[in-house]
Amino acid sequence: MKYTGNIYRPPFEARSLLLQVTVGCSHNKCAFCTMYRDVPFSVEPLSQIEADLKEASRYAPQVTRVFLENGDPFVLSADKLCAIAERIYRYLPKVKTIAMYASILNIKTKTDAELLRLRKLGINELNIGVESGLDTALIRMNKGYSRDQAIYELKRLQAAGIDYGANIIFGAAGAEKLNENAQATASLLNETQPYLIFTGTIHADPGCPLYEDLRSGSFKENTVRQYLAEEEIVLSELTLKNCYYFGVHPSNIIPMQGYLPKDQQSLLRELQHRRETLSAAALDSIPSRGDEGKILL
Repeated sequence: MKYTGNIYRPPFEARSLLLQVTVGCSHNKCAFCTMYRDVPFSVEPLSQIEADLKEASRYAPQVTRVFLENGDPFVLSADKLCAIAERIYRYLPKVKTIAMYASILNIKTKTDAELLRLRKLGINELNIGVESGLDTALIRMNKGYSRDQAIYELKRLQAAGIDYGANIIFGAAGAEKLNENAQATASLLNETQPYLIFTGTIHADPGCPLYEDLRSGSFKENTVRQYLAEEEIVLSELTLKNCYYFGVHPSNIIPMQGYLPKDQQSLLRELQHRRETLSAAALDSIPSRGDEGKILL
């Protein structure tokens, strides 16, 4: 099967068939991201996608889930996505779900009728970089949409029966606005009810604007104590009906996961326990980072 450059997927798609339908990211302007900086965006022709599916049918005929690659395949037109879905079922008839990365901007280009059509074809559980519910953070991160636009588009997904997983970033508004960021993000999630929340902390590699802002001090990163406080506010204020809290990205202060609301209090106790066991020096330090923003404590 054809893959171009680095292929990224959420950890929970480990058993999915990865099918490349786009290369790079159509937006590719987020201030914190270097994943596709040097990768021109392009769309795979249907002939290549079909050839890949023929190959997959030989070595993975029992696959039940397909994850479309790369950065935001939901940017494709509804007609193109339907054509891809129809070919997936032709070669892999046991598939039940077709998932992918998506953005708020991608949803905006689809009509309500098109969203319903896509859901009927098994397109579901989109992974969306929501990042924050605070407008100033969304502007600073150059996401290309406002809080109100995000809520509107996510509710359109919900009305079509399309579930979404939200990626959120603790520290996205900087240390001075951690309370505002936490409250705004929790309220956005409460209003749009994701089936999954994938958390991480703000970090940047050389080659993106945020990296320079962090170096110059124009963007002030949370301390460890502040990251824990921001996560605690978000978790305390969530009123989700049935959601998986997936906090195991390397950049999390505490790797933890559980179901909301069932495990909400145990997750909060884990945050409190870590705050009590870390030294004051560690709590008041800016995190040291390793690969993928891994926090080294």
